[in-house]
Amino acid sequence: MPVSQEYTRTAKEQAFLETVTDIPHKREIINGLAPFLKGTAPEDLQSLYSSDELVQLGGLKDSNRDVEKRMPVKVTRHFAELAKNSPAIQKLVKASPDETLDLAGSEDPGNQMDYSPVEGLLHKYEMGLMYVVSTCSAHCRFCYREELIARKEIERADGTVAKKGMAKIPEIVAYINSFNDAVESNGGRHPDCGREKLREILLSGGDPMVLNNAKLAAWFSALAEAGIESIRVGTKEMAFYPQRFDDTFFAMLDGFHAAYPEVGMHFMVHFEHPDEFLAKSDDGEYIKDDKGFLAWVPETGRAMRGLLDRGWITVENQTPIIKDINDDPDALRIMQREMKRVGADNHYFFCGRDIVAYKAFNIPIEESWRILNESQKGLSGVENHAKLSITHYKGKTEVVAVTNEPIPGLAGSENGVVILKLLRNPADASERGKICIVGRNPEAAWFDDYEDSVLFDEAGLFSYNRLVKEES
Repeated sequence: MPVSQEYTRTAKEQAFLETVTDIPHKREIINGLAPFLKGTAPEDLQSLYSSDELVQLGGLKDSNRDVEKRMPVKVTRHFAELAKNSPAIQKLVKASPDETLDLAGSEDPGNQMDYSPVEGLLHKYEMGLMYVVSTCSAHCRFCYREELIARKEIERADGTVAKKGMAKIPEIVAYINSFNDAVESNGGRHPDCGREKLREILLSGGDPMVLNNAKLAAWFSALAEAGIESIRVGTKEMAFYPQRFDDTFFAMLDGFHAAYPEVGMHFMVHFEHPDEFLAKSDDGEYIKDDKGFLAWVPETGRAMRGLLDRGWITVENQTPIIKDINDDPDALRIMQREMKRVGADNHYFFCGRDIVAYKAFNIPIEESWRILNESQKGLSGVENHAKLSITHYKGKTEVVAVTNEPIPGLAGSENGVVILKLLRNPADASERGKICIVGRNPEAAWFDDYEDSVLFDEAGLFSYNRLVKEES
């Protein structure tokens, strides 16, 4: 582990931080299954689980199928109230015995820790992803970071085993400065790895928006002082607790922009289903205003407008396509339309990752492609920008097309093919655009399911060797 370092704020940084105000937030979180099992959950929310569901879940406690050992249960009042009128939202946060029927999967999806030069930081491409907190206001059962949320021990590339640690400002800033100094002195590329400047940072976790304004502001200003050009905030808080986006938070963002106007700010929000942000009547129908526009949940609409009204902030939505939550073309079509209508963008849709227990959540890759493709029929050119991505160990990979017809002269394509394209490679950008063609397998939920039907692989998706770090 690196020796702890000191961090001294600049006068400009300190002046900005002195303007930041914090107020307490009452998320009214229900933590764990115990409040439901014991009947101590708020009376109006106790019905989130049926008595039969509680009997089944209670019977798994302390066994190897204990759902809370896999992933802690957590939900806010705001989200639980939305769930009353939405089976999709219920599926998103409610634990199910099905989760632990098959615990196959990786504790470190994508071998992420291979790219962790400093605790709490993943340095991939031209960007870094930081774990700044290990929890969220509520927990998605299919969470891609279940190993972090559940505080599981992970084997690193060097063979050591430990829980993922959180990023700390002194260590992160020291790494950024050291890496970028080496890039600059070597003519624009790092002398060892060949990467360009580390210029973009994604605050992730967990959810950065569970941190208070002061802690967020400290990260923003420290990164700006280190020369980071663009800051992303990955958050599902707008769904779980939109009240977090209050006047003090927006004042902090305004103060940051006034101090560091050259730094880009991007919010990557996570809505899986339109029920998370659209208002519904008691009979389950979406509510329309007098002009026929779909009405948003008031608190969520205010939060989204608060970001979008600041023209220097961009907002993009991204989501995995998950079984029984949003594997519905109509729901995805509504979501893409609404995002673009209010001024947000549609980023990636994802095929499920190979997390532990992924078979309970993921749908087949080819079915994900069909659903997204179907959802984008009838969308305008500005509404249908989202791509379908699947995160291979080698990098982010687009599912470009699925054919029903064979390709003449290509053996193995008799039932059609799936065309994959490498979008990003963690090590460098040189292999972007290379493709892989595999014969169709309608049951395939992960790359392993295509190993026997690889037809063409210039991208090297099926000849990938895990990154090996050299001995220092």
